[in-house]
This record gives sequence, C-alpha cells and structure tokens, in this order.
Amino acid sequence: MTATLIRNARLIDPEAQSDTIGDLLIEAGRIAAIGPGLPAGKAQVIDADGACLAPGIVDLGVKVGEPGERHKESYGSAGQAAAAGGVTTIVTRPDTHPCIDTPEALEFIRRRAVEAAPVHVLPMAALTKGREGREMTEISFLMDAGAVAFTDCDAVVTDTKVLSRAMTYARSLNALVIGHPQEPGLSHGAAATSGKFASLRGLPSVSPMAERMGLDRDIALVEMTGVRYHADQITTARALPALDRARKNGFAVTAGTSIHHLTLNELDVADYRTFFKVKPPLRSEDDRQAVVAAIRDGLIDVIGSFHTPQDEESKRLPFEEAASGAVGLETMLPVLLRLYHSGELTLPILFRALALNPARLLGLDTGRLATGAAADLVLFDPDKPIILDRFKLRSKSRNTPFDGARLQGRVLGTWVAGKRVFGG
Repeated sequence: MTATLIRNARLIDPEAQSDTIGDLLIEAGRIAAIGPGLPAGKAQVIDADGACLAPGIVDLGVKVGEPGERHKESYGSAGQAAAAGGVTTIVTRPDTHPCIDTPEALEFIRRRAVEAAPVHVLPMAALTKGREGREMTEISFLMDAGAVAFTDCDAVVTDTKVLSRAMTYARSLNALVIGHPQEPGLSHGAAATSGKFASLRGLPSVSPMAERMGLDRDIALVEMTGVRYHADQITTARALPALDRARKNGFAVTAGTSIHHLTLNELDVADYRTFFKVKPPLRSEDDRQAVVAAIRDGLIDVIGSFHTPQDEESKRLPFEEAASGAVGLETMLPVLLRLYHSGELTLPILFRALALNPARLLGLDTGRLATGAAADLVLFDPDKPIILDRFKLRSKSRNTPFDGARLQGRVLGTWVAGKRVFGG
C-alpha cells in the first residue's frame, strides 16, 4: 500500500480537544506520524489547503435493508453513502426482516457487508428472539459470530424479568446492551410530542416523561445487574438528570442522540411533512437546546445518524400512518456543521461524539488522530456552501428532512484503513 502524506490540514483531534494546522502521514493502513513539516519521502502528497482532517465517523445505529428490504437499502448503497458522508464505520441495527437473532443470520450479513461495502461494517444482534421480548437470544454464540452489541431497537422489552435475565447474562460476558428509553404504553402510536403544537395539529402525542420513565427503569436494572448499558437516543431535557445521577453513582451507562433531535424541533413538522416524522418524535426547542448542551458538557456521549431508509410509498401517507425515520449517512456531517457555524459546538467536541466516544464504547482502534491508530479519516471543507438535493444522495431511499436545505460543509475525501474510498 502506497504511503500518503496529507499536508496543510486543520487537524481536528477529539482526544486532545485541539484544532491545529499540520501534516499527517499514512503508512500500512495506520497513522505513522503527525506534525508540521513532515518529510514526504516516497509518499503520495495531498495538499489539504486548510481543509479539516478528522477521525472517520463511527455511526452507531444504522438500518440497512438486508435481509428482507433490499429495495430500501443494500450494503452496497449504504456503504457508498457512508463513504460520501465521511462515515468509516457503520454499526448496523438488527431490526431487519427477519431480524438478526441467530449466528447464521449474522454470518450472512457479515459476508454481504465484506462483499459490498467500502467501509467497516459492525453488526449488532437482537437482545430477544424475534425482538418479541419473550426469550433472550444466544448472546454468547452471537458474540462469537461478531455481534458488537445487543438491542431490540425500538421494540422495548416490556417484561422486566426477561430484560433483567438478559442483562445479567450479558454482564457475565461483558456484552454491551443498548436500550431505547421509552415507556411503551405511553409512546405507542405517538406521532408528535405532547404540547400546543400537537394539539393544534390533532396529532397523537406522547409526553417527554415517557422517555424519563423508560430510562429510570433501565437504570434501575443496570444497578441491579451491573451490565454495560447504552441509551440509544436521549432527546428530552427531563431525561438528563436521571442520566447524570447514573453517571455520578458510577454505573456503566452511556447515551446517544440523533442528528435530527440536535438540529430540528417539533415545529419543523409544519403542515404534516412526513419526512420529518422520526422516532422518538421531534421535541420542543427547549429540549433541543438542552440536548446540545449535554453533548457540549459530555453528558451525552454519542451522536448517530439513525439512518432509517423508507421507500416513497411508506412516506406518502397521512402523517399518523406514515413510516418513521430518515436517511442520514450522507447528510450527517453537513447538517451537524450547523451547530459549529452557530457557535454551539466546536469541531473537536463534535468529533468526540461522532468518532472518539463510539469507538471507545465498542473497543475500536479508531476515532483518534494519534500515531499508531487506524487510518480511518475524513477530509472536509466546513465552509463549502451546498444546497442538499435528495435525488443526488447515494442511498436507495431518499427520505431526508433536509431536502433543499442550505448547508455548509462538504466531504472531500474518506480513508478506511489507509485506503481512499471517496474523493480524489
């Protein structure tokens, strides 16, 4: 593999929380040296011309349609979209048809990913069989087959005894359990967050307390079992004190949130625009600001796209009946740069949540700009203006709420294990 020297880059280091000008040398798939004025030797030289160079994004919670819904997204199309968005590792959800709850199903998607995707693909497996919440999966066998975490996604396990048994067994294997903090009875059928807007639009809604109640239950089970636990999406201010208390009590609890809950609020739904229907539903502006502050303060660890491809037919329905979710692999970075340009988050803080923290959570040798680390990198111009056109996205499905949005930020190059997979 030819060595590559990237010169004159703004090096965004989420570990050191620094933003400096310098060079970076890639050799044999790893970062060989970092610093100003590095000698080129026989390396291929790329002049970044002041563009930002950061660790590649580790996107935790990506939905790919294989098996069962390949028409919505394949590993090939998801991998191409990820590379174009600066995502070097996608961590896939098990909510497929059928779901990923056996070693055989996991092996199938691992083979497909290796064949088709130009980026790293790490699969999660279901916590209970069929995601039905009645019987836990063979967690040990699934870990041996390559599962990096266990989750039933938005199918909340209602039987607390089943969940406690699964968490106890996961704890014995040091497996990571990912929960969706919602009280399922309250949130069932909800299309909006309760309040004046939902009432005026006549939409079925859910109180923000449903998230707090779901998180409280899960934290109590973490205290009882000692399992490593990650809350997939914290989207309300009411849930943050419970998360803070869990941390102060020393529990192994981390949390994530989505690009949509960081950059949109409930008013963006406007006149029933179904591309803005996500799960959990969009929250109030006060909630959005509280979640941004939690990212800034490090209380929420991870930002994910929660890429959920849906075909046109499932979105072109009345708001209550339309499918939830939006694609986000390719749009995540330019959308999140809104928070950088508004002064709400710095680039090192953003990449702490996009790369460093998810890599640490999963035990990956990436997410850092450090000598010896894996050369999974993204080069981007944070100031390049773009108008997002959903029909130019590489995903098979194009259900994005940001169609036509004026954004700033374009990915110029993406490297996976030192190999350039986008740009150039």
